[in-house]
Amino acid sequence: MKETRFFYVPDAAEGSELPEDEAKHATRVLRLTVGDELLLMDGNGSFYRAEITVATGHRCLYKILETMPQERAWEGHIHLAMAPTKLNDRTEWFAEKATEIGMDELSFLDCRFSERRVIKCERIDKILISAVKQSHKAWKPILNEMTPFERFVKAERKGDKFICHCYNEEDIEEDGAKPFLMDVLRRGVETTVLIGPEGDFSVDEVRLALKNGYRSVSLGTSRLRTETAALVAVHMMQLKNQK
Repeated sequence: MKETRFFYVPDAAEGSELPEDEAKHATRVLRLTVGDELLLMDGNGSFYRAEITVATGHRCLYKILETMPQERAWEGHIHLAMAPTKLNDRTEWFAEKATEIGMDELSFLDCRFSERRVIKCERIDKILISAVKQSHKAWKPILNEMTPFERFVKAERKGDKFICHCYNEEDIEEDGAKPFLMDVLRRGVETTVLIGPEGDFSVDEVRLALKNGYRSVSLGTSRLRTETAALVAVHMMQLKNQK
């Protein structure tokens, strides 16, 4: 069976031309030409069947033949906020795999113990687009710039808010043991989960999050790397919300 190839065109319904990178891939790599059909995605819930009307080495114009609105594959809103890893490739690996699994929003946190305080969102966005196309997702995750931890946790957010950390309850002066994230997730509810750097959040950061409505949770007994913990959290939220 021939593989279905999607092209990411954010304004597909209003426009008539593929972005330059997508045009080069269609005409130079795939050797598509006038009359060939394309499948376009806008990253906002719709696929489009289109036909090429003009094809050159740098440009590819199309006309829409059919609009195909897609149903969401999960409920709620899955938002993961993490401190970027010291090595860029680990953060990029997470962004790719979490998009394939399914998430709605990705934020980056500048924490006290962060080993990386600058993130190239343009490159991450390209990885998200590639993963959306590969996994045939109708929605591309929202990508947010790096935000200082304090500003992020003080911002008003809907739904449930959780923070994953390795401290005991007596360390942060919190009553009761940390529940397992999967046990407290609620189906269909907007959910934000915070994942800290390799050195964890500071005690003061955890206390600040709790003061602003976040709840401490555990991802299990294993000691996980930042990107692994983030992927586990996304997978749990996805499993809870699948239709």
